[in-house]
Amino acid sequence: MKAIAIRTFGGPEGLAVVDLPAPAPAAGQVLIATEAVGVGGVDTLIRSGALAAYGFKKGHIPGGEVAGIVTAVGDGVDTSWIGRRVWGFTGTGGGYAEQAVAPVEEILTLPRGLSAVAAVTLGSAGVVAHFGLRHARFAPGETVLVRGAAGSIGIMAVQLAARGGAAAVAVTTASAERGERLRRLGATHVLDRSGAAGTPAPAGHDVIIDVVAGADMPSFFDRLNPNGRMVAVGAVAGRPPADFGTKIMTAFQKSMSFAAFSAATVPPADRHAVRSEQFAAAGRGELETVVHQVLPLDKAVLAHQKMAAGEVFGRIVLTS
Repeated sequence: MKAIAIRTFGGPEGLAVVDLPAPAPAAGQVLIATEAVGVGGVDTLIRSGALAAYGFKKGHIPGGEVAGIVTAVGDGVDTSWIGRRVWGFTGTGGGYAEQAVAPVEEILTLPRGLSAVAAVTLGSAGVVAHFGLRHARFAPGETVLVRGAAGSIGIMAVQLAARGGAAAVAVTTASAERGERLRRLGATHVLDRSGAAGTPAPAGHDVIIDVVAGADMPSFFDRLNPNGRMVAVGAVAGRPPADFGTKIMTAFQKSMSFAAFSAATVPPADRHAVRSEQFAAAGRGELETVVHQVLPLDKAVLAHQKMAAGEVFGRIVLTS
């Protein structure tokens, strides 16, 4: 089968097309003939070598989110899965391939009418946005800022906050054009990447959903209201400074809080319940799945180049 592997860590050119034997599903796993593969921010971090401390080695196949048809099952898995169109989470890798394995507890049957491309655009991002807002204890009537709103997680956070009754949904983004697109998805105020506004915006926010992290993250504590909560759901700009918590302590009387959130801490059954609801909502046109571009699997280098250039709005999807 054709797959994309990390030949060398660093830039996108370190990815290479390779031919590998098709994987065999182990006990509790299914084999999926992939129709669509989501390109995520964590894939670019792994490819860059930024996560090498977690054991990633050359030859690793990136990609954690796929959709396609189950063609085989391992021991202990109901054979009725064979032939079903599913969304699947493969873990920290293995997705950039014509065939991928996933644990049976991490797959979900696709509803009729939802494309494989839409599924990998929404499947992980929607769950992270939903539970990220819940982790922040977001309530109707509160003001929300989504930092780094142009990616798939940010776009879903904007839509869910608006649907959830936020009094205002501010976004940080790189251009006015992107800001207008985010307004059509539910944003009420558009800020630049530093959080500055060209037009009047809320002076503070009750909730900040941060997809970016990085060196500038501590400055956004200044934009939290008293009792405000910031939740980091990603780190596309890398880790924040080691002393970022001093910002909270210097504003002790505001009772602000910070948390990191990973969907891995949510039980699979809860994730599936939310994902099923979101897939159905997307099928009804109530949630928009924003796809920047669909590329063939062997154009993974180009996909990562576009990610590195910061030109992606929504999600890039690879197809087999």
